[in-house]
Amino acid sequence: MSNETQPEQPHIGTLNEGSLHADLKEHYWEPGDLTEAPLAGFVVDLLRTQNNQNIIIEIQTTAFASMRKKLNALLDTYTITIVYPIPIHTTLLKPDKAPRKSPKRGDLFTIFSELVSIPDLLQHPNLSFEAVLVSINKVQKYEKQLRRNRGGYRTINTQLVSIHETHTFQHLEDLMNLLPDGLPAEFTTADISNLGKISRSTAQQMAYCFRKAGTIDEIGKTKEGKKYVKREFNSQE
Repeated sequence: MSNETQPEQPHIGTLNEGSLHADLKEHYWEPGDLTEAPLAGFVVDLLRTQNNQNIIIEIQTTAFASMRKKLNALLDTYTITIVYPIPIHTTLLKPDKAPRKSPKRGDLFTIFSELVSIPDLLQHPNLSFEAVLVSINKVQKYEKQLRRNRGGYRTINTQLVSIHETHTFQHLEDLMNLLPDGLPAEFTTADISNLGKISRSTAQQMAYCFRKAGTIDEIGKTKEGKKYVKREFNSQE
């Protein structure tokens, strides 16, 4: 985490932040950035002025769908980078139990599970993404009323342990580069899944995002599934 001393800023909404969100915001903060900055009726995580341009950095640890109103209102005026942490190692911390590694492991393709809620915005020249591969701790608490009163553990905080890699998707073309090499001219999500060694559901999310964003076209259906072709498009510079 950054060792810089941050100037006093209004702490709007910080009481609702989890540790992961707060730690990533501290990691991305640079001297001169405004935190929890009120802007056009919204509050943004970080507002940075760079080369006479206002840049918004949003740390998004929850659903992208919850950002749609903010994005629709601000994207035409401001450059926005969405920082999305993807846990590749998760340790479960429960009271009176030894720490346990979760079998769930994300990867770079996990971002498509959120992009499906804003695919129509992926072509916008002011929108970019940073996928941050992280290790986290999930602090859990036992509650009797969960699972229809059979009891269960609920996550009460998510802690950042370490940052492994950061991948920047500046333009839609950068996301398109995640499609596997060797796709036939006409392809299905089965082709994406097999060649990319990813799940069929992830391949379907990718195809949905790119079809809605206008970079692939659906041209028909076969018993193997919907068939697609790539559309020629100009990347945003």
